Amino acid sequence: MRIIKTILICIMIILCKHNILAQDIITITIEQAEEQFFKKNLQLLAERCNISIADAAIVQAKVLNNPTIGVGDINFWNSNVRTGAEYFPPPQFSVELEQMIRTAGKRRKLVDLEKVSKEIAVQEFEIFLLGLKTELRIILYEAAYLQSYSNIIKIQQDAIDDLVKVYKTQTSAGNIAKSELIRLQSSLIELETEANEVQAELFRHYKELKMLLNIKPEAELSILSNYMPTKKPEEISLTDLFELAKASRPEFLLSDLNIRYSEKLLRYEKSQRSPDIALSVNYDRYGGVWNNFFGIGISLDLPVFNHNQGNIKMAKHQIEQSNYDAEHQKNTIQHEIVENYNNYKLHYNFYNKLMDNDFSDDLDNMLEAHSRNFLNRNINMLEYIDFMYAYKTTKQAILIARRNLDTSFAELQFSVNNEIK
Repeated sequence: MRIIKTILICIMIILCKHNILAQDIITITIEQAEEQFFKKNLQLLAERCNISIADAAIVQAKVLNNPTIGVGDINFWNSNVRTGAEYFPPPQFSVELEQMIRTAGKRRKLVDLEKVSKEIAVQEFEIFLLGLKTELRIILYEAAYLQSYSNIIKIQQDAIDDLVKVYKTQTSAGNIAKSELIRLQSSLIELETEANEVQAELFRHYKELKMLLNIKPEAELSILSNYMPTKKPEEISLTDLFELAKASRPEFLLSDLNIRYSEKLLRYEKSQRSPDIALSVNYDRYGGVWNNFFGIGISLDLPVFNHNQGNIKMAKHQIEQSNYDAEHQKNTIQHEIVENYNNYKLHYNFYNKLMDNDFSDDLDNMLEAHSRNFLNRNINMLEYIDFMYAYKTTKQAILIARRNLDTSFAELQFSVNNEIK
C-alpha cells in the first residue's frame, strides 16, 4: 500500500512539473504580441504617467494663491499696569491678513499654457509609442526569420547526420575512404557552428521581445510567422502618404503645439510686466491711540527696473525657433516617407521575382533525392556539398527577402502612422 502511494505521489509531481513547463512555453502571433505590448509594456505605462502629470499641472495652475496671516508686535510688558491683583491689562499684539491678487489674467494665461503642455505630453507619448511599435515589429520579423532559418539548418543537419552514420558503418567495413567521412563530418560541424550562432542571436531577440511584452524571463517563446498582407507599390501614392502623415504623425502635431506653446508663453511673459496687487486687513490691539484698531492696506511692486524684458525677448526667439523646427520636421518626415517607399518597392519586386520562379518547393524535393543519390554513389562528394550549400543559400535568400518585405512595409506604415490598405 505504501509503495502504491509513493508511486501515485511521484506521478502527481511529474504531471505538475509537466504542466508548469507547458505553461512556460508561449506561442504568439504578431497581432497577439502587439495586443499584449499595448497592455503590459512597462515603458509605455511609465510614459503614459506624463499625461497624468500634465493634468495635475493644469489643476495646480487654476489654484488661487493662499492668503498670508501674520501675528506681530506682541508685548507682554506694560508700564501702566496698576498695582493690585484686581486688574491685569491684556498684552499688546497685531494681526495682519494678506491676499495676493494676480493681475492681467496671469492665472488664465498660465492655465492655457499648461493645457498646451498636456497636449504636448500626449503627442510625445504617441511618438514614444510609435518608436516602440516599430522596434517591436522589426524584432518580431527578425525573430521569425531566425526561427525559419534555424529550421532549414536543422533539416540539413539531420540529412548529413544520417549520412555520417551510414558512412561510419561503411568506413569501418572498408567500403568508403575515411577522407569522405571526415569531409561529411566537417560539413556537419560547420552547420552546427552556424546553428549555434543563429540560436544565440534568436535568444537575444527573445530577450528583447520578453522585455517589450513584459513576459517572465524563464518562459520559452515561439513566434508564429503569419505574414502580414502587403500592397503593390504602384497602388500607393506618395502624395496620399504625405497627407496621411500630415494628419496622423505625432511629430507634425507636436511641431504645431510647440508653436502654440511659444505664443502662449509670450502672452504670459508679457502679462508678467503688470505688477500683482497684495490686499491686506490688519488688527492692532493696544498698539496706538486706539485700543482696538482695524485697517486695510494695498501694496504692489513698482515696475521701475524690471519689466520682464529678458523673458519676453526669449519667448519671441522661441516662437521663431519653433517655426524653424516645424519646417525641418516636415522636410525630415517627407524624406523619410520617400526613402521607406523606395525601400518597400525594391523589396516587394525582389521578393515577387523570387516567388515567380517556383523553385523553393523543388529544392525541398531535391534535398532528399540528392542525399539518396549521394548514398548510392550516383553523385560525388563535391556535387552533394555544392547542392547543400546552394539549398541553404537559396532558402536563406527567400527568408531574408520576405523579412525585408515585411519590415519595409511596416516602416512605411509607421512613417505615416496609418495602416496602408
